[in-house]
Amino acid sequence: MAMRVLTRRQATPGIERAPVGIAVAAGALALIGVFPGIYLVATSLKTEAAAVVLPPTFIPLPGFGLAPTEMPPFTFAPTFEQYQAILDRGFGPFFLRSLIAVVGSSVLVILLAVPCAYALAFRMIEGWRDTLFFFISTKFLPPVGIIMPIYIIMRDLQLLDNITALLIMYTAMNLPIAIWMLRSFYEEIPPDVLQAARVDGAGVWTEMTRVVLPMITPGLTATMFIGLIFAWNEFFFAVSLTATRAATVPIFMVGFITSEGLFWAKFAAAGTMAMLPVVLAGWVAQRQLIRGLSLGAVK
Repeated sequence: MAMRVLTRRQATPGIERAPVGIAVAAGALALIGVFPGIYLVATSLKTEAAAVVLPPTFIPLPGFGLAPTEMPPFTFAPTFEQYQAILDRGFGPFFLRSLIAVVGSSVLVILLAVPCAYALAFRMIEGWRDTLFFFISTKFLPPVGIIMPIYIIMRDLQLLDNITALLIMYTAMNLPIAIWMLRSFYEEIPPDVLQAARVDGAGVWTEMTRVVLPMITPGLTATMFIGLIFAWNEFFFAVSLTATRAATVPIFMVGFITSEGLFWAKFAAAGTMAMLPVVLAGWVAQRQLIRGLSLGAVK
């Protein structure tokens, strides 16, 4: 008897083909969303003169040796000289310091947020709502309103222009959000699972690390990735608390804004190199991110 091979759509009930109009609209929105990134990369492959040409060009056309006036519309001859200029200007140390501050603070955030969110989700005490509100209320005050006391504290601790200051600030900045996110993921765990673990004699540590954490791995990934993005893009604390020895990538990029004007091509090359780690991390963890960000969305 011949076997009928089912497609994924046929084998999975409830999956229907989207209308053509919706698919086209979704594709157009996706293109609009990624176009700034495409244009940034294209600008980084131009000379400074080509970067300010109007109308703008964004399609690289290598290997033809044509003069700029002979190039087809919206095309340009790519070059990597801007990336070489960025590396020659000392991009590496700034990138390394950003990496240390961001990864280190993200690890600290997870180590602190996991037990705190667990306690607020499963070991609730009197006043737990006030505790949650206190955590999120720390995000209400704009950073400019607290920079003066923070600066004085860091000065007295001799942490100005020190990567440790950024580790502390990025951890404090992302911890409230991580606690709220992880607690929402914890609440999606069925109570029966915890009761069964306790019947089997699991203690608090075993329950948290061997029962609960594996069930919220996608949510944990999503929480850590959001913290990485916030810390990687942070500028205000970096420019206020560092000078030269602990300056990060955002501080490096400010150097291209001068009284002589903005070096568009070099700025775009630096922006592309700064954007690349986050894009690669998101691409590697995209499956876990999708599961984590949609955890609990469907009951």
